[in-house]
Amino acid sequence: MTLNPSPLTPHPSRHTPHSLRFTPHSPHALVTGGAGFIGSHLVDLLLSEGWKVTVIDNFDPFYPPEIKRRNIAQALGHPNFTLIEADIRDLDTIRRALTPHVSPLTPHAIVHLAAKAGVRPSLEDPLGYYDVNVQGTLNLLELAKERGVRQFVFASSSSVYGLNPDVPWREDTSVPRPISPYGASKVAAELLGHTYSHLYGIRFIALRIFTVYGPRQRPDLAIHKFARLMLEGKPIPIYGDGSSLRDYTYVEDIVRGIRAAMEYSGSSWEAINLGSGRPISLLEMVRALEGALGVKAELEFLPPQPGDVPQTWADIEKARKLLGWQPRYSFTSALERFVEWLRSEALTDAEGKAR
Repeated sequence: MTLNPSPLTPHPSRHTPHSLRFTPHSPHALVTGGAGFIGSHLVDLLLSEGWKVTVIDNFDPFYPPEIKRRNIAQALGHPNFTLIEADIRDLDTIRRALTPHVSPLTPHAIVHLAAKAGVRPSLEDPLGYYDVNVQGTLNLLELAKERGVRQFVFASSSSVYGLNPDVPWREDTSVPRPISPYGASKVAAELLGHTYSHLYGIRFIALRIFTVYGPRQRPDLAIHKFARLMLEGKPIPIYGDGSSLRDYTYVEDIVRGIRAAMEYSGSSWEAINLGSGRPISLLEMVRALEGALGVKAELEFLPPQPGDVPQTWADIEKARKLLGWQPRYSFTSALERFVEWLRSEALTDAEGKAR
């Protein structure tokens, strides 16, 4: 991970309407992890709405950094966009990097998406996950306190619920029972947010995000990984008997939920589920992929993985009430959009190799 900031000054784009260019009255968002899967979609939405957006991302090599750079390639040419390459664990570096870009303007909101992700990898590197996900969040909360930022939206995870058998999981009745260092790090970060909300008046919204899929999805995640293996005629790994349930949620729906949380003002601290509310089994997901791809999957059954949970299932009534949010996309229709993107990516890659 790089600890050296490398601000990239944006240049006006010939394709950007003048009405969207930054003025002193434009709202400003600081987005960590903004070059990632969810973050880059949020950046696109905010820029389209006329926001000034500053992204902090260290392009962690957990998956190829060039994928993230492709995610934000269009944003780099936007006059309202600034990219700062820095590590959220290094608060002094972040302070120095932000000074010429943020001061004296105070961000309307910090949207903290940066994290070490994944349940299984966290079993191999619990110290690293704690360092990034807990210390990094603490650094961003310190920054919010110093800059007077009053809205802090945090990407938590369904992993905080762990093995809780009481489904669907509700925020007010389900006690977090994480069974992975990743899940535990998200619980710890939520509690830090509660503390800073109480002490310093920062509104902290922890969005417990369930399994997200869609264009730009990380290549290690199941739907993307399975689709590529199927197109290559390779077997896909099924850990367990295929009956495990996941609450798959389309990325555009998640981004709308984040956007709504940026404007929420009803209370000082909340944990809110963002999911579909309709869990699907692993084998059902594979069959749906077969239909969308027009390819028959070859299954390789393997033992269950430590840290995996048998089901995730979001109760989304709180999101409806507090954010006016609910998912718009069915699993089938959203999967077709993902496959369309995947095929376009494959075509782009093939054209690039041909050159």
